[in-house]
Amino acid sequence: MPNRETAERRLPGDPTPREYVARTIRVDHAGEYGARRIYEGQLAVLGRTKYGPILEHMKAQEQVHLDTFAGLIAKRRVRPTALLPVWHVAGFALGAATALLGHRAAMACTVAVEEAIDEHYRAQAETLGDDEAPLRADIERFRAEELEHRDIGLEHEAEQAPAYRLLSAAIKAGCKVAIKVSERV
Repeated sequence: MPNRETAERRLPGDPTPREYVARTIRVDHAGEYGARRIYEGQLAVLGRTKYGPILEHMKAQEQVHLDTFAGLIAKRRVRPTALLPVWHVAGFALGAATALLGHRAAMACTVAVEEAIDEHYRAQAETLGDDEAPLRADIERFRAEELEHRDIGLEHEAEQAPAYRLLSAAIKAGCKVAIKVSERV
């Protein structure tokens, strides 16, 4: 199979490969920052319960993801999103609010966020070429860990949360909006 280049199927007006990679790093950094804040919000409410260690485990993995993208922001001189202060507050608020509804709602939040991120990371991995193999490998590794978080949420009764489908749909829609905005702003 011949080498595949990043964004090789781009159309006129689409970002250049360099712009695409910058957007990828920017949005993934913002997303991992928001994910860490969600877990911090959940831990503020559920940290002293039996769910505390589970949430700490997932937060620690998100921190590794965040550190990786923070390093890439510096190394590749990518402008981070200007919306980090918004994601700082919104992430914590989402985590705390769902945790206040109970552990099932907190886990439903995790499932919804991780399903949205899985879709997002899958699309990125498909677009990144062999010229960006290390970045693609990081994204694929992080995607596997995000799916682990989704599975943890499902194992801990996420689907039994009150109004699960509505809560999940709202959170997924919010994630998709945050992704689109963070790529550019």
